[in-house]
Parts: sequence; C-alpha cells; structure tokens
Amino acid sequence: MTPITRLFDFPYYQLEKNNIHNCLVTKYDGIWVATSTQEYINQANTISRALLRLGVLKDDKIAVISSTNRTEWNIMDIGVLQIGAQNVPIYPTISEEDYEYILNHCEAKYCFVSDVEVYRKLCFVKDKLIHVKEIYSFNEIENCKNWKELLKLGEEKSNQDVVEDRKSNVKPEHLATIIYTSGTTGKPKGVMLSHNNIVSNVLDSSSRIPFEEGTSVALSFLPICHIFERVILYIYQYYSVSIYFAESIDKLSENIKEVKPTVFTVVPRLLEKVYDKIIAKGTELSGIKKILFFWAVNLGLKYEPYGANGSWYEFQLKIARKLIFSKWKAGLGGNLNVLVSGSAALQTRLTKIFAAAEMPVMEGYGLTETSPVITVNDVRNGGFRIGTVGKVITNVEVIIAQDGEILCKGPNVMMGYYKDEKLTNEVIKDNYFHTGDIGEIDKDGFLKITDRKKEMFKTSGGKYIAPQLIENTMKQSHFIEQIMVIGDGEKMPAAFIQPSFDYVREWARRKNITIGVPFEEIIANKDVITKIQEEVELLNEKFGNWEKIKRFELTPDIWSIEGGHLTPTLKLKRKAVMEKYKNLYHKIYN
Repeated sequence: MTPITRLFDFPYYQLEKNNIHNCLVTKYDGIWVATSTQEYINQANTISRALLRLGVLKDDKIAVISSTNRTEWNIMDIGVLQIGAQNVPIYPTISEEDYEYILNHCEAKYCFVSDVEVYRKLCFVKDKLIHVKEIYSFNEIENCKNWKELLKLGEEKSNQDVVEDRKSNVKPEHLATIIYTSGTTGKPKGVMLSHNNIVSNVLDSSSRIPFEEGTSVALSFLPICHIFERVILYIYQYYSVSIYFAESIDKLSENIKEVKPTVFTVVPRLLEKVYDKIIAKGTELSGIKKILFFWAVNLGLKYEPYGANGSWYEFQLKIARKLIFSKWKAGLGGNLNVLVSGSAALQTRLTKIFAAAEMPVMEGYGLTETSPVITVNDVRNGGFRIGTVGKVITNVEVIIAQDGEILCKGPNVMMGYYKDEKLTNEVIKDNYFHTGDIGEIDKDGFLKITDRKKEMFKTSGGKYIAPQLIENTMKQSHFIEQIMVIGDGEKMPAAFIQPSFDYVREWARRKNITIGVPFEEIIANKDVITKIQEEVELLNEKFGNWEKIKRFELTPDIWSIEGGHLTPTLKLKRKAVMEKYKNLYHKIYN
C-alpha cells in the first residue's frame, strides 16, 4: 500500500483498498447523490488542473466558507492541497468584519462559498478584500461564478503532468491549512497545521474508534471548518467509511432516520438537547409506561462500564435495554454503535445514559493547535472511563505542569500561529504546547480536565473557583439551558442563567401554572424563579460552601452564536456575555 504522509494521500489509499460506491454522499433537491472514491479523485484532479490554469501557485491560500458539510468541500480540499496550495476553511457564522480580517490576513487568492446567505455576507466586505481575485459558489447563485466552471476548465488533461509534479513536491512538513480559531476575545488566530501534523493525528488516533472497514456508515454534520470534524472525515476515508452529509441541524433527525448511521460525532450541547427531548417525551407518558421509562432512566444514570455494578444490575439493564433503550436507539436510526464527542466537557450523566442505551459516547480531548486529538476513550480493552477524556494517543506525550496546566508534545503540535511569532512563543516553550487547560492524570493513565486556566478566578476571600465544573453540574437540571458562573474578586460566586424555555413551558403546563409567552414574562415569573432556585440549591450540594452559587439572575434571550454569547464551537464568550448582562451583574453584587 502507498504510505500516507500527506492529506491528499487518503483518497488514493482508499482507492487502492476499496473503490467504494458511496464514498461521499450529499442530498441535492431531495435526492442523495453518491460520489465513488474514483470519482472523488477524478474531480479533485480536475479542480487541481483548473486552479493551475487560474495561475494558483505553491503556497497560495484558497478559502472555503460552507454552511453545511458537502461533497464539494472535500473535492476542493484534495484539489487545493495536491498542488501545494493551502485550504483555509472559515466558519460561516462569524461576522463580516472577521471574514474581511481572515481573508486579508491569510492573503486568500480565491474564495469558495456554499450558498447565497454566505455570498451575501461576503459581498458586504468584497470591496475591502485586497488579494481575492474571484468568488465561486457551490450552489447556483445569480451574478456569482459557479464552481462547475472550474470542473469545465479542468476537463482537459494536458496539464495533469504538472499536477503530478506539484504533488510529488509536497512534503509532509509543508503547511496544509490555516485554521482561524474564533477565540473568546480579540482577533482570530491563524493556526498553521502541516500535512504531518494532521496525518500523524489521524493515524495515531484512528485505532481508538471501532470501525468495520468498508461497512461502517457515518453521518457528518459538525462544521468541517473545525479541525475536529475534518480529522474525523480523514479517519473515515482511512477506514473506507461511507460518509453522508446532513442537510442541516434542523433536518438532522430526519437525516439520521434516512441514513441509519453506525457512527457520528457530537458536541455535548447536541447530546444534551437529544436527551432533554427524550425525557420530555417520557414525561408525557402515563401509568406503567411512565414508571418503566423513568425506572430505566434512573438505572442508566447509575451505569458503569465492564459490569462494575454487578450481575443484578446487568440483569436489570438487559430488561431496560429491551423495553426502553431499544426505542431510543431506533429513534437514532437503529444502527448507531459509537458516538465521538469533543469540543467541550461532557456531563457524566450523558456518558452513562447513552452507554446504558448501547450508544456509547467516546469523549476525547484536544485543541486546534494539536490537530486536534490528544486523548480519547475507547470502549474496547478497558479503555473507557466515565468522567475522563481517555488515555493519551500513540506518539503524543502529556505532562501536568506544577500549576496543573496540561502540556503536550508530539507530531500533532502546530507549526505556530500565522504571522505571529510572539504569540507562538508564548504557548510553545521547551517543545511543549501549553494548552491553557487544567487537568490531572490518574494512576491508570486517564486524563481528566478540571477547567480552563484563564477562566479560573478567585473570590475576594482568596478561594479559587473553577467555573466550568460548576456550570456543567448546574446544566444537569432540565430547567437550565445555559449558565455562566461569575464572581472574580467578589465575595461570592453567582451566575447568569438562560432557562430552558421549552422545558419550563412544559413544566408549567403540567403544573397548571400560567407563565406567559414572552421570555421576559417567563423569567419574571415567581414560580419559575422559585423552581430554578430549588434546582440550584439541590446541585449546590455537590460543592464546598465557597463554591456554591449564592445568587443568580435569569436572562431573557437564547444564548447563541449569532447573538454573540457563544463561539462557533459553542463555548461561552465570557467577556461578551459579561458585557451583555453587566446590568444584571451590578444587580447581583450591589
């Protein structure tokens, strides 16, 4: 087999092993359209020839902004990389100003967009883009060039020898991509990842995911512009997994039923929503059905892997799986045997309940700067431990600094931040990347993340508060959708809370409580405030007295990417949230 040393080697490796019919599958006008491995490579070569005819040089930057994952993205990826240029993926949800900054900062020569919404957004700053020669779209858009023009331009094969020459000159250590991390403050940082950074990460982490080569089916919907999903797609290609691209988050449930995937990736927020919907349906049951449903849920919440709870528990679990959990699995297509979670900490109750339902969630850990995987759980061979992010992958080294910070060394650590040597030197010292996360490794080698170093704060009494730990615990309440713990330099910790408005309405209906419809009325309702107070007090019991949430204020809007509360990977933008609710902050502490 041809060794894989560069990212564009993956489809060629797959072709040598399995020319699969449904390598990449996207839905167009209501019909799933499959692209085989051979067609994938053929079209990537066509794009390469076209880009050469457009004058694209080695190390030119080609930006891709797509609202959804799709076949065209992957074809562009290979077509760009194999001529020695770089693919710069951009989050579709960021502001026009960030589009302008990133495209000018990376000096992108061409930009590819998915649809009219992204194109319109780009048009606001089009005149300020210094280096962009042309914008192409995957969808048909009036007055915008279409990517099919490149498929036409590259049809003629007379310059394929130039493509082959460019390919042979791409070395593993060469730059492959620049990924701009949104961060929670300041301008986006361009993380430079080489072919070897990502290839090594794919090969060193791939053995942790239980795939059946050539028969597994994946549904892809997390943003491909984020390195987590992108690496997963390369892993799928390595194992000849058929990749179906979801139409949108809104159609995810429908697409799951159509595709019946064996695997997909998730972020904790998505699993929380799935779980909350299941519980909401359970509350609508009555009589013996309701009793059985919540008996199974309570059993699942006590789950421990590898039969640790004993034979009586395993016997009951077998019944619960047959009567209740099998329906959950059927609701997620029926074939799901593994979920992979990243991006943020997963609540242990979700890890337990989904494993009990025979849909184990393998939580991993990493950052864009580490390509991204550092550790990941593996359900096989005792490699799964609830409450941890798994063991360190092959060829990567992790040590815990004196102050508890996680430091990482290995072939996965980035080349540096683009055009920012000073910032690079701040995070890479003595060959170790300083993650900014606080954690600990247990005696068996499992890593546990406790908080972000920069997010920990001290109260005026000198006590350290780890907000993420408290926030994840509080979100176990069905009444709390989002929460941000505050109190740096203050006498006590407090919180801003966005209630789960759908669940609160359902609860009020069951209790015959009138709460009003507008969010402003709901958060002002005394019954709602009292109930959330009860929930906070109950969960406060898990913490020391200095860590307990003493006061909170409810917020009247949905925290979102568009609203500026969350980054594109659904992490809290703490400074932005603080600024939005500074009146509530003063209300709490005055």
